[in-house]
Amino acid sequence: MDIFIYISILAVFLLGALILRANFVAFRGQNISDYEGLGPEIDLRRHLDGPLICEGVIFGPTGRVASRFTAAMRGEWEGDRGVLHEDFSYDSGARQSRAWHLELQGDRFIARADDVEGEGKGQVGGPAVRLSYRIVLPKDAGGHRLDVVDWMYLSENGTIINRSQFTKYGFLVAELVATIRKEEE
Repeated sequence: MDIFIYISILAVFLLGALILRANFVAFRGQNISDYEGLGPEIDLRRHLDGPLICEGVIFGPTGRVASRFTAAMRGEWEGDRGVLHEDFSYDSGARQSRAWHLELQGDRFIARADDVEGEGKGQVGGPAVRLSYRIVLPKDAGGHRLDVVDWMYLSENGTIINRSQFTKYGFLVAELVATIRKEEE
């Protein structure tokens, strides 16, 4: 009987440690305030303006590369409102287009796109941007609704490094890592 109590206590301890790690130490444990006061400061109107090139990979739930892509992007701004056009080309030959409609509100912003349910909520702090939203995948990709958290980090040379996690029912189902940089005109 005593061994059952010890195993139960150990199981509860391990489960608690995993929950703490997932919510406070890992990707979800980041907070935009962690980056306040650090540089270089990201300005979406400046860093997501004009022609941009994006290159990245998507990892599936097992951690293996599921897809590679490039995207031609173009940002256009009028004051605090902008549109970021994205044209993706995947290694499978598939193509996808999206237009993000961004509305800046101080250090926060709202993001809308045709394949996003409702509106995304974003915040800027120092060199970092956090955006959360629910995306609806195309029918040929299963039509799933996934919760997404994007973190973007501005590097010293102006390149933006994007890391996104996609979850369903709280379980990680995909991760994206990409770079975004100004296209040479």
